[in-house]
Amino acid sequence: MELRQVRYFVMVAQELHFGRAAERLHIVQSAVSQQVRRLERELKAELFDRSARQVRLTPLGERFLPEAQALLAAEERARAVVADLAATRAGVLRVGTSTGMGAHLDRMLEALAQLAPGTGVELVAAPAPERLEQVAAGELDAAFVRGDADDGGPAHARTTRGDGREALSFVPLWQDPLVAAVPARHALAASPGTIALADLAEVPLILTERRTNRPLVDLVLAACHDAGFTPVPGPRPGTLDNTLAAIGACGPADALWTVVYAAHAERLSTPRVAYLPFRNPGMELTTYLAVHRTDPSPASGRGYPRPGVELLLRACAAATDLDR
Repeated sequence: MELRQVRYFVMVAQELHFGRAAERLHIVQSAVSQQVRRLERELKAELFDRSARQVRLTPLGERFLPEAQALLAAEERARAVVADLAATRAGVLRVGTSTGMGAHLDRMLEALAQLAPGTGVELVAAPAPERLEQVAAGELDAAFVRGDADDGGPAHARTTRGDGREALSFVPLWQDPLVAAVPARHALAASPGTIALADLAEVPLILTERRTNRPLVDLVLAACHDAGFTPVPGPRPGTLDNTLAAIGACGPADALWTVVYAAHAERLSTPRVAYLPFRNPGMELTTYLAVHRTDPSPASGRGYPRPGVELLLRACAAATDLDR
């Protein structure tokens, strides 16, 4: 069985017409018919019913079609991997990063170094909307983003704003749980374990501005609403370091709190601040890798990333497996 024969069979099965299949393949009709016949002889089965005016798949042909498509998709993946290795062996991937990725980023970089030792990575820090625009414009190969809505989830794949974001695909990678940052001297920090949002109803919240991190702000405010309260607004937010310093300086009577990503909290250890996981469900955001969507292949119907990005996706998958 030759892949060429399988490719011709799939095209005829899609068109149900040898002439139109030949036109799409840019070859003469007789060549298509001849190769399909050879495939049928090798399989010892009729794949098409040619008795009627219209070409139809036989029951055996219908069963064989998805397997043939899977075979061609596997061929394309194999070609893509080889192309990625060749393109990135001495290349550099430019990747937009998100705040607070913690060990996720380290594990991804380590996995990529093992998959493609000669590949360099340039990490670019920028607000989420800018990262997406740069991926759409080809200035970045990919970008990590969290959440959905207007700052980085699958909804971007359905939007058209004139800035090219409709050309992006979003691959879900992992969940980023949130934790509460409270003063270490607060009563809630005295008992290790999880915390309920309702326990913080009377404590002023320092939360970043919505335009800075819309998914995070929307998630926290919605979760507080579901818990039955509206957060008491705290001081105007500054940098995360300044916010944590202000929280650490509080006593039990004048406490403040904020939320940080659990992966980031592991690197923000300080004896003056306690990080407490939430008991409330849904206190987490999904991290996606935004990549540029290419034209779909005729065999699989889906697009493949640009050179090098396939390796990056494999490294992210390997990093995610290490988290489990």
